[in-house]
Amino acid sequence: MVAQSWETPADWYQTNVVAQVRLHECLRKLRNLKKYVHVTTPEVYGSTDGWITESDYFLPSTPYAVSRASCDMHLMSFFHAYNFPVVFTRAANVYGPGQQLYRIIPRAMMCARTGDKLELHGSGSSVRCFIHIVDVAKATYEIALRATPGETFHISTRQEISIRRLVKRIAEMTQVNFYDLVQQSDERLGKDEAYLLDSSKLRDQLDWQDQISLQEGLTETLEWIDQNQEHLKKQPQKYIHKT
Repeated sequence: MVAQSWETPADWYQTNVVAQVRLHECLRKLRNLKKYVHVTTPEVYGSTDGWITESDYFLPSTPYAVSRASCDMHLMSFFHAYNFPVVFTRAANVYGPGQQLYRIIPRAMMCARTGDKLELHGSGSSVRCFIHIVDVAKATYEIALRATPGETFHISTRQEISIRRLVKRIAEMTQVNFYDLVQQSDERLGKDEAYLLDSSKLRDQLDWQDQISLQEGLTETLEWIDQNQEHLKKQPQKYIHKT
């Protein structure tokens, strides 16, 4: 998780840099490895100024983002030095049934059903694109099969939405008053205002298109919440850090 990386940053560097470098050092010695798909994050860019492409510079703003950017650069050094067959994916905000309950969409839906308050950081002004896990999985599969090593692909819809508008939509779907649902709080440290990933490269080169609209995906996710509510109430609602 991003916000919690400020609390014990060394844990994030241990997991996202040191442990992965050790893994990749073992993998590069395998003779039969054809492709290594590294699922990374738009956090490496920092807040985007409009829609950006895969060639934009890194400007990470949190320990989490710095650790992920470090691993990306490490893998590119392996690609150039050893022809390590890595390809990179950076996806927009992924959601769908089965997601951890501390993520914004299932958390908002659970709060709406249970009457708990949803903490809305900084009035919810930050802008994101939300993409269904099925669309991400299909894109990742095509990238694994067809992408050239050393390439990076953005996986994103072209529909942007603020967190505030997203939560308002969920409030409408669940017939809960928005102001009864949320509790305003200060913006979290290092929060990026926007992630807008241009996915034209993926669409043009690998003929990929996202298929599931945000409304369809939200409806499906809410159905999952409602069908499993008693079980989900017993599950952790907040991120639990493990070392």
